[in-house]
Amino acid sequence: QVQLVESEGGSVQAGGSVRLSCAASGRAFSVRAMGWFRQAPGKEREFVAVMQWTGGNTHYADSVKGRFTISRDNAKNTAYLLMTSLKPEDTAVYYCAAATTYYSSDYSNARERNYDYWGQGTQVTVSL
Repeated sequence: QVQLVESEGGSVQAGGSVRLSCAASGRAFSVRAMGWFRQAPGKEREFVAVMQWTGGNTHYADSVKGRFTISRDNAKNTAYLLMTSLKPEDTAVYYCAAATTYYSSDYSNARERNYDYWGQGTQVTVSL
């Protein structure tokens, strides 16, 4: 089992920045990819970003490309999501997720079903 604990999100004005962290414990050595997803009110959960845990390859949703950056600290078993130039439409509950398989396909790495462990979710609110 892998346990994921996310940092608190918060409220920020449009144009601001927030950095989320996600610490993995337990069988963290089994993790091959860390991803971030989000769910806005009344909407389905959607993919945001993923990073290959060892190789460092990344993939982003088009809606956040150029504004969000996923990174990790292997020594701390922690993934980060730096969100800049935030917009009100970025308001959502953000979830980190860990996968024990990293796929060569960006499509596969963006699918919720391919993630084995999930964090508790953290609210990020962006206001005008």
